[in-house]
Amino acid sequence: MPIRARRTRLLWRTLLAAALAALIATLMSPGAAQGAAPAPRTPGQAPRTQGESRPVYSYEDAIRESVWVDIGIDGDADGRTDRVAVDIVRPRELDRTGRRIPVIMDASPYYACCGRGNESQKKTYDADGNPVRFPLYYDNYFVPRGYGYVAVDLAGTNRSDGCVDVGGRSDVQSAKAVVDWLNGRARGYTSRAGNDRTKASWTNGATGMIGKSYDGTVANGVAATGVKGLKTIVPIGAISSWYDYYFAQGAPLYGSGPDGLSNGVESPEARARCGAVQQRLIDGAPRSGDWTGLWSERNHVPDAAKVRASVFAVHGMQDLNVRSKHFGQWWDALAEHGVDRKVWLSQAGHVDPFDLRRGDWVRTLHRWFDHELLGYDNGIDREPMADIERAPDRWTTDRVWPPRAARPVALHPAKGTAPGVGTLGTRPGKGTEAFTDDRRLGETDWAAHIDTSTPAKAGFVSKPLGRDLRLSGSSTVTVTATPNTRTAHLSAVLVDVGPETIRDYSAPGEGITTLPERTCWGASTTGDSACFKETRARTAAVDYTVFSRGWADLGNWADAGHGRPLTPGKAHTITLDLAASDHVVPKGHRLALIVAGTDKNLIEPPADTPTLTLDLARTSAKLPLVGGAGAFTTTAPVTPRESRLDGVAPPRPANPRPGGSTS
Repeated sequence: MPIRARRTRLLWRTLLAAALAALIATLMSPGAAQGAAPAPRTPGQAPRTQGESRPVYSYEDAIRESVWVDIGIDGDADGRTDRVAVDIVRPRELDRTGRRIPVIMDASPYYACCGRGNESQKKTYDADGNPVRFPLYYDNYFVPRGYGYVAVDLAGTNRSDGCVDVGGRSDVQSAKAVVDWLNGRARGYTSRAGNDRTKASWTNGATGMIGKSYDGTVANGVAATGVKGLKTIVPIGAISSWYDYYFAQGAPLYGSGPDGLSNGVESPEARARCGAVQQRLIDGAPRSGDWTGLWSERNHVPDAAKVRASVFAVHGMQDLNVRSKHFGQWWDALAEHGVDRKVWLSQAGHVDPFDLRRGDWVRTLHRWFDHELLGYDNGIDREPMADIERAPDRWTTDRVWPPRAARPVALHPAKGTAPGVGTLGTRPGKGTEAFTDDRRLGETDWAAHIDTSTPAKAGFVSKPLGRDLRLSGSSTVTVTATPNTRTAHLSAVLVDVGPETIRDYSAPGEGITTLPERTCWGASTTGDSACFKETRARTAAVDYTVFSRGWADLGNWADAGHGRPLTPGKAHTITLDLAASDHVVPKGHRLALIVAGTDKNLIEPPADTPTLTLDLARTSAKLPLVGGAGAFTTTAPVTPRESRLDGVAPPRPANPRPGGSTS
């Protein structure tokens, strides 16, 4: 036989033997009989090329248990460090084989008081105190796919010890200690007060945190500690700095501080023993809006450099509860430190993507966790970074966000032909415009009368745009104003003036309507259904769209952290930070900047009723225009038609607790 032929036959025999050995090894591996997904990738191992984990494990027979983890803090000062309740559900089959699995965690203060999700689901337990229902679909969907799911009661809530400190050390440590326990670094117990220890020997420690609003805020805070084992977080409509939840550069956004939120989520027994913590929340959050040490402890943005986890952020660009400034400043800080990131930005308010774009969201989240926690090389890390909703249910993608072509461009207000009805362009203006604060009005009232002289606002409008203009990122507006009183608040809003159909973010549901029909996402048990009510977009036809806004107390002009009385008759200059956004003003529409006083239902009014005079030469907006200055082109003006939104109710007050009615 020729040498080449013998070599070829030998090669085929070798390959056949190797393939047969691999097949036998697969068939004999733990879980193969159930069609199990491959074991999680160990550190240093090359990424796998499998497409996705499969639902091959029984949810009905899953292990459901509760553990109490010591967080190392004695928040309620009872002489004993606090323990937080950790409810766990995980595949029983993998417990038998000894295969260690990753964990998805949602740490929340809402499991007993208020519920989670669009249907306000709460935890339930059987007569022996064992967990029965885990709110939301994460457990139903991911446990059959080989994940453990953990739902943590923050200190002072539900079945946990301690006190609620609203974003402070106890909140963050409640979840961080659980990550430590999952990685063998903290103590866990089988009961709230007993001494029987338990270890998380069933997990490899790889943890992904997810949650909307307060829950997502805790995920941000834990990531900002740099804790080992936390591989990824998925913060949805989450806070990045608690000061910016309650104040906007000194201007109060609500009539109460974090003590009010604490009262709403604490368990009755915690409320009875946590008076000292409540008082510290009151004392540390003065209604003056001054920055204190309490706010420094609750600001995660400066600690972005510590973040080891990847971040998949989701935010509604019309969220008037947790405003998108929170997302913008957190995103920019993460980008500065090279954190792996992905983002979805919707046109809705404080709404979970599960209720906006359900099928796409579950598939994307599944692939994200498979990649980040199981190590599957499914390509999601090579796909576009950003999904952005352009119109109700119409999404686009961006390879990088904000786009690299976005450049800060200064636009300037100038006087027009009537008082308070000015122009907006690239050339600095001259002269002054004045308005008087009217706390009965807000941004919708101002925008609806953008082409009319009204005493409560100064409006500046571009000519019709010659082509689509995209603003992508965070804007600022610098205002030089002379008040006639010792107190004054300012609002600055950006408006797309032109007809459009938008998600009706100011209506109940904040852009969605809940339907009676249900769809199922995972496996169910008698006590824990995987089926949830469907939703559809709730839309409105408008003649203008307010797409970004910001507020400030003019008394903070000299010191962002400390307000002071104004000097009547003296000019003061302050720069307002506007919420991050991504908005396209279509060709033929006009771009408007409005400067006014109290934005009704969104900030609290000042003590006085000021009249403010703007120095137009020293007032400008710095906007992130895709394409830079050359992207701002206008055509000859047209006669504006009367707005069809006169008389429409302004946005309802944002619920003064993260999560609100749509938590």
